[in-house]
Amino acid sequence: MTRVKKGVHALKRRRSILKQTKGFRHGRKSKERQAKEALLHAGNYSFAHRKDKKSHNRKLWNIKINAGTRELGMSYSRFIDALKKKNVLLDRKILADLAEHNPSTFAKVLESVQAKV
Repeated sequence: MTRVKKGVHALKRRRSILKQTKGFRHGRKSKERQAKEALLHAGNYSFAHRKDKKSHNRKLWNIKINAGTRELGMSYSRFIDALKKKNVLLDRKILADLAEHNPSTFAKVLESVQAKV
């Protein structure tokens, strides 16, 4: 049976791992075993934190909308309830952006919802 030498492929894999861990600290960037372990952890953390980022952003949007509605004399929960009753299809991301960057437009949205309730 012929013998399979895997030096080329092993070197390619090693270089690939070390290239991905560029910028890591200490031996995690240069030692193969530590680099491989660091990459596995990094992948798990990035997957989990992509999920967390969505909830963090939603919380931030809620805070911004609440601040905007409180300035105009309404609570967040009443505002969201009024939006749903009037079928206004603006999501929290857009509302938070309006509350932060375009308060006059946000005030018009609030007035239109408030007047009809």
